[in-house]
Amino acid sequence: MTEAALTPSQTVGPYLRIGLFGGPITSRLVDESDPRAIRISGTVLDGAGDPVPDGVVEIWQANAAGRYAHPADDRTEIELEDGFTGFGRSGTEDSGRFEFVTVKPGRVPWPDGGLQAPHLLVGVFARGLLKRVATRLYFPDEEAANAEDPVLLGLEPVERARLVAHAENGGLRFDIVLQGDEPTIFFAV
Repeated sequence: MTEAALTPSQTVGPYLRIGLFGGPITSRLVDESDPRAIRISGTVLDGAGDPVPDGVVEIWQANAAGRYAHPADDRTEIELEDGFTGFGRSGTEDSGRFEFVTVKPGRVPWPDGGLQAPHLLVGVFARGLLKRVATRLYFPDEEAANAEDPVLLGLEPVERARLVAHAENGGLRFDIVLQGDEPTIFFAV
């Protein structure tokens, strides 16, 4: 009879740095000297509250006028910005920290004709995740727009609060908690 032995578990990575960084997609969507530039930083944490190293945080957003640099956004009355793709990628350091320099996006339409509050679409990849997780980052100085945002209205107040960044050191802080007692709210997309 053959005895069964334990084999190591399988996980994704930590190979993200090898294939995803050093190319044209960076964490600087605009130059830091741009007067509209805002710095958004945070930490990706696991369920135990430990930092997640060698992860990837990606953002996609509309420009400051509220138009996406995507063929599906064909609203010609809103200008595109030359060189602004609205897409950025940051790796997490050993401390789980990530950072972006971008502009606050304008409001974009909701399918029923209303408007969404300014927000960033955020995706996270990390070891142990077989699929990315998706969330949103909202801005703390947009209280009126946040109060009528269709996505935020579908959440409980405590959940809404987890999606709003906090002012810190002249920029914004947005920590992403993958699991635990107070996880970031993730959406099925």
